[in-house]
Amino acid sequence: MSTLAGTRVLVIGRASGIARAVVDAAMADGAHVVVAGRDRAKLADLAARLGHIDHVVTTASARARGRIADLQPETIALSSATKAIGAILLAKHLAPIMPPTGSFVLSSGATALRPSIGMLAVGGTNGAVDSIARGLAVELAPIRVNAVAPGTVDTGAYDALGADVKAELFERRSAGNPAGRVGRATDVAQAVVFALTADFVTGLSIPVDGGELLA
Repeated sequence: MSTLAGTRVLVIGRASGIARAVVDAAMADGAHVVVAGRDRAKLADLAARLGHIDHVVTTASARARGRIADLQPETIALSSATKAIGAILLAKHLAPIMPPTGSFVLSSGATALRPSIGMLAVGGTNGAVDSIARGLAVELAPIRVNAVAPGTVDTGAYDALGADVKAELFERRSAGNPAGRVGRATDVAQAVVFALTADFVTGLSIPVDGGELLA
């Protein structure tokens, strides 16, 4: 497995949570990191300005939780557009400026394989990302394409539940998880760096869930 020393890595997403952890981990491994937002309309211009990029990581997502009775078409569409369609457009605009040794890491999630009530749209989007990663790995080869699929990770996404509900949820999931805890953003970042540097790994969705899918 190689390192990221001397490479240029584009990280797309919010300036906190998993995206921030990925930036820190990639820089620690020697990469020069470029950070960008989630505006799909600017991708073509971004590619032209970058000129060259070795690796691309996207952590972009759109909140789409809710039971089926409460889901709105625009919510489902935004989730798909951000994670799934966005991944395809990233590949369309950025693969042409990447070397054969380059790679993409997409953002999926454990809900692609483990359905739960209130996560239907999220799971559907993540399942689409897993399929897109496999398809792009074939079409863009030898450029590699993988996804990371976090389980329950404390990134602030659960803060809206309130402190007590969040603590109870994390305690319950920690108790049922083989790893004995919920994830941290740094856990996901470690998996991303692995996917970026493991040059014989492509077309996979890598679980980062502490064994959550086994429980």
